[in-house]
Amino acid sequence: MTLAHDVAGDGPSTVLLLHSGVCDRRMWDGQFHALAEAGHRVVRCDLRGFGETPIDAAHVHADDLRDLLDHLGIERAAVVGSSFGGAVAVEFAVRHPGRVSALALLCAAAHDHEPGPELRDFLTREHALLVDGDIAGATALNVDLWLGPDADDAARDLVRRMQTRAFELMLPAPDEFAPADVEVTEKDLAALDVPVLVVTGDRDVPDFAAIGDRFARLFPDVRRVTLDWAGHLPALERPEETAGLLRDFLAA
Repeated sequence: MTLAHDVAGDGPSTVLLLHSGVCDRRMWDGQFHALAEAGHRVVRCDLRGFGETPIDAAHVHADDLRDLLDHLGIERAAVVGSSFGGAVAVEFAVRHPGRVSALALLCAAAHDHEPGPELRDFLTREHALLVDGDIAGATALNVDLWLGPDADDAARDLVRRMQTRAFELMLPAPDEFAPADVEVTEKDLAALDVPVLVVTGDRDVPDFAAIGDRFARLFPDVRRVTLDWAGHLPALERPEETAGLLRDFLAA
């Protein structure tokens, strides 16, 4: 199955945008065309279980991305991942290292991270709401936690719609269709010899600064940035500023 996707621009370099776990490819509206206008070919996609891509089989997100690039005739791409998409970006770079020219990780998750108290409390509350069938309540919980104070009403409404769509796709899916995680070791991270941008926000849940610090220690060619205004989704909180940050990194 080919992931639902959009393509803009026809530059010589490709940028692949991977959405967070509460969003889909619509989260990149503020960066998609801006990066194309900066001279890149830009691809944004919906991973399985998000947006317009259903969950129809067991899968590995990293392999779905490889197949998408093959479908588009793209050999290598700079991969930008937000939150869950950041974890997928790292897995893709480890599993298919020859396909990645650079990584930009915005408040990236890591599947081997042990959640701290605030994140554990959120996961417990979300699970309880979903068990009770309260999708609206679980969605509101996500919107409240993951968007920082600079997010406007339009951004909050978009996340509400994207998260609701993800729940609609994921909750009925059988357990055997769950994605398989790609094992990523510290040795794997240290071996990724591509430029890496690691971004976190001061207004985010503390876990993601810890993950960012860990990545910054392990990647051999890394730029570490902390945004004092950002929550967990800077691409939606200050779209133009985030586009500029990505433009500068990709130009360098």
